Amino acid sequence: MLARATTFAIDGVEPRRISVEVDIRPGLPSFTVVGLGDTAVRESRERVRAAIQNSGYEFPQRRITANLAPASLRKAGPGFDAALALAVLAASSQFDPGRLAGVAVYGELSLGGALRWAAGTLAVAEGARRHRIPSLVVPAVQARDAALVDGIRVLGVSSLREAVDAVTGRAIPPLPAAAAARTPAYAASPPDLADVRGQAVPIQAMEIAAAGGHNLLLEGPPGTGKTMLARRLPTILPPMSRSEAIEVTRVHGVAGLHTGGLITTRPFRAPHHTISAAGLVGGGSPPRPGEASLAHRGVLFLDELSEFQRAAIEALRQPLEDGRVTIVRGQRALAFPTRFMLVAATNPCPCGYAGAGERCSCSELDLKRYERRLSGPLLDRMDLLVNVSRPSEQALRERPCTTSAAARDRVASARERQQRRLRGTGATVNAELDAGLLQSRVRIDEAAHAALASAYRSGRLSARGRHRVLRVARTVADLEGRERVSREDVLVALSLRQQIGMGSPEGL
Repeated sequence: MLARATTFAIDGVEPRRISVEVDIRPGLPSFTVVGLGDTAVRESRERVRAAIQNSGYEFPQRRITANLAPASLRKAGPGFDAALALAVLAASSQFDPGRLAGVAVYGELSLGGALRWAAGTLAVAEGARRHRIPSLVVPAVQARDAALVDGIRVLGVSSLREAVDAVTGRAIPPLPAAAAARTPAYAASPPDLADVRGQAVPIQAMEIAAAGGHNLLLEGPPGTGKTMLARRLPTILPPMSRSEAIEVTRVHGVAGLHTGGLITTRPFRAPHHTISAAGLVGGGSPPRPGEASLAHRGVLFLDELSEFQRAAIEALRQPLEDGRVTIVRGQRALAFPTRFMLVAATNPCPCGYAGAGERCSCSELDLKRYERRLSGPLLDRMDLLVNVSRPSEQALRERPCTTSAAARDRVASARERQQRRLRGTGATVNAELDAGLLQSRVRIDEAAHAALASAYRSGRLSARGRHRVLRVARTVADLEGRERVSREDVLVALSLRQQIGMGSPEGL
């Protein structure tokens, strides 16, 4: 007898519909699972067998063949267990196979028949809605997460027996409420921009970067506050919209890092400089999201940028431009979202004191070698390049330039203006403006055009750099509440794209 159950495989971060087909025929007892599954899928035979028997059902002593279709798609992980078990029970006439129609099932089984947590439940729920499957059976511990997706009935169960009861209609579990928002894990005294003294220009650059979603590079000697500034960036970012929050929660869920609840605070990822290229942009077997994807809709902070492996930071060039990274493994391509702000900090030389007179102990060869660690194309993708100098004693005693609360209000107002201007375009912030949107959505004064053209003719800007300056100028105007980009806005953008000490991109 043949029975079919529906489940989903996680392909990158996208759900792919899988039909679990189980055929039971007379013959020597055997249980075969085909369909290009990994080790965890092949081992599901033993988990399913024990779970069925320990749940009080009969495991068929006949020839059982299970196919995970489409067979051309690789399957990984234990999330197919529940669907396999239900299909086996239906194919052996322990309940009506027709009850599996209109239901998707996802979850790992224990040997005792308990339904366990499995990575990617939110993505599976989105897949069920996309394929118009009315009901979804998931582990009870993840039911509230799945309920974040509207338009489907989520059935949270704790065991295989409860799953059978839910599918057959004997005992329908109560519908779960949507998961509560996950609160940020701040310390007792959260960081604040008021802690930073004597750095007015870097703080201005941070506010502009936060308002427009721009990339930012901070360069300066050790101890001047580069890391301190970067770690306060999350405190001035506005909260995510619901759609953005679901995107972020789905990526973290697929990566197995999500512990429950809707993630509402923008991610802030700060990997160590020893990270590999695969760890930074994604990879492995099967491919998993990297730090760039885990920072989606948030901030990726690379401290001591020059100490990162060159292959790793050069791998960021395409994700920075496209907002996604494509990983090719085994003749298939997987796309992971990477719409993040890149914030980096670096020293001007190996000792850190280049430009500080006799304090620098580096030779010319040391300086040249250090400059080559960061390529021109990578630096050309940074919107703001700012020197963080050593503040004076008097500046350290002065009142703070601003607070995080005040800066966050200005950033939120600027982003509201951008969203109104960009409604219907697919872009949400100025950093996502392409050449066409710059032409159609950015109004600029003649004097501003002249200033931009003069900088380009002088060779200070590449064609890409010109576009980035115009995006930053648009953000400066948004912070000031102006509808047109003025000459002053362009000059501010140019001044914050200064030639940094360790070698600026060619044609900056």
